[in-house]
Amino acid sequence: MAYRVKTPWILRNIIYNRLIWKMPAEDTPAVYLTFDDGPHPTATPFVLDELKQHNAKATFFCIGKNVVTYSDIYDRILTEGHTVGNHTQNHLKGWHTSKQTYLDNIMECTKHVDNKIFRPPYGKITRGQINALVNTPSPWLIYMWDVLSADFDTTISPEECLNNVINNLEPGSIVVFHDSQKAWDRMSYALPKVLEYCKSKNWDLKPLPKR
Repeated sequence: MAYRVKTPWILRNIIYNRLIWKMPAEDTPAVYLTFDDGPHPTATPFVLDELKQHNAKATFFCIGKNVVTYSDIYDRILTEGHTVGNHTQNHLKGWHTSKQTYLDNIMECTKHVDNKIFRPPYGKITRGQINALVNTPSPWLIYMWDVLSADFDTTISPEECLNNVINNLEPGSIVVFHDSQKAWDRMSYALPKVLEYCKSKNWDLKPLPKR
């Protein structure tokens, strides 16, 4: 698979600088764990249990159709103080979807995920789609990432997934995991160890700001 674990500086600061790739430095160092593609009946409760055990908060970018199917798990995410974001209704890839179809799918998801933070599935979004979301009187916040765990990659080991995060993590990092069946073997191994690592560094684990 072609991907970068650590997002290149030029992508974050020049090419797609209207998207949020990393959070600014704070007096108390913090890391921002995020989870894409849920809710999922096995993975999401596991993630919530681990976060609760470590007194950590995170952000869940949810697919609208999964919120409908697993509304009780979605409600638990909210009840336990985490932030939720829009990940389209049907996990559309922006590069392969017309602007209007893509925007309509995001709007469909807003019926179930009621805020204006968004992450494009696969990280694929066109400039026209970005413009439509950010050039408005009430612009969306489009969150990308600084560190990709690559837990979706079935060719890597759980240990490699963990090292992807640990070796690139720093205060302000936005980290992507997936609460999905495909990622389960790697995410379920890496997440507890990442939480312990952050604790050992005295880094807060915080949700992303929302609108």
